[in-house]
Amino acid sequence: MKICDVTQFYSPYGGGVRRYIAEKQAYVRARGDHEHVLLIPGLRDECTMEGPCKVHTIRSPRLDRTSRYRLLLRVGAVREILRRERPDVIEAGDPYHVAWAAWMEACSLKIPVVGFYHSHFPDAYLRTVKKYCGGLVHDFVQDYAKAYIERLYGRLSRTLVPSPHLRELLASWGVGNTVVVRLGVDTTVFRPGDRDLGMRGRLGVPEGRICLLFVGRLAHEKGVGTLLDAFRRLHAEERGRFHLLVVGQGPLRRDVEAVARETGAVGWTDNFQDSGELARVYRAADIFVHPGVLETFGLVTVEAQACGLPVVGIRGSYMDRLAFCGIERWAEENSPAALAAAVRALAGGPRDEVGALVAEAAAAYAWPKVFEELFAVYRQVCDERGQ
Repeated sequence: MKICDVTQFYSPYGGGVRRYIAEKQAYVRARGDHEHVLLIPGLRDECTMEGPCKVHTIRSPRLDRTSRYRLLLRVGAVREILRRERPDVIEAGDPYHVAWAAWMEACSLKIPVVGFYHSHFPDAYLRTVKKYCGGLVHDFVQDYAKAYIERLYGRLSRTLVPSPHLRELLASWGVGNTVVVRLGVDTTVFRPGDRDLGMRGRLGVPEGRICLLFVGRLAHEKGVGTLLDAFRRLHAEERGRFHLLVVGQGPLRRDVEAVARETGAVGWTDNFQDSGELARVYRAADIFVHPGVLETFGLVTVEAQACGLPVVGIRGSYMDRLAFCGIERWAEENSPAALAAAVRALAGGPRDEVGALVAEAAAAYAWPKVFEELFAVYRQVCDERGQ
């Protein structure tokens, strides 16, 4: 079977989508009976190949001056590559114009398309619209978003979603072709171990501090503003107890730097491309903080727990099912005060016991198990098309 992934949500420097695709490529190489093609935006037009895996980069501009992500505008190039490659199945990894281009070309080639609904993108827009434009405009935009999602994903053979809650929401919006797929983790790399004191020193974590860790894109939809405000509270109320380590890139990097100057207790570093290095970062921290309420994929949350790192998040989001232990300790509402209180409560409890439990649960999410289930979906949609 020849599988083709097409997505704009891809940065060569890190991110959950990049890791998902890299692990899929590794699975294909290990199996030896499949081929994989990847279409992504990049600095230049280029095609590279490693065994059964081929990568096409299409020259694309950056989203903004600070972003490591690019906007794939040349949909004609996408369609041309698909015609040349003629995969058995296409997976569209974003909900915008590239997904439409992939679907249109797939129709002409008579091959199935599945869509991976990586993030519930309307929520990010709707919160902003309601804040600045009021309820009436909010309702109008929400109706448009529902219609758009039904129009796009309703045309695909399957829509992959990472949680039952999201499947129910999309079903209420008219998308009835959803399949829940699990996240994955490389349990040979992300595994429990002793606290990595060497990495703590390398990252500038002062001795005796409780190290809070955030890994992800520095953007509003990731809850970074909530995280920074919560840390301001923790620092003001218990100065010298906590240190925040932020790993990632994005438009809110200056906000992170501002809080670092204010408190003298925030460290920032770029993404770790090497999984082994990132695992060391997880094992160097004491608590992983996931402040987002719009996230659906949550790969870093699984990886952190696989390393035995307890997680604090915000209850009532799509991330609840990834709290392998201690959901009762998560923040009760989406506010800096509630998140700070949740961090403080976990910091005062038996973190080592929680860490052992979450690592054991995360082992069930090993990538080979995840991809066996996913490739069964691919085979099913191909059989339905008579391929």
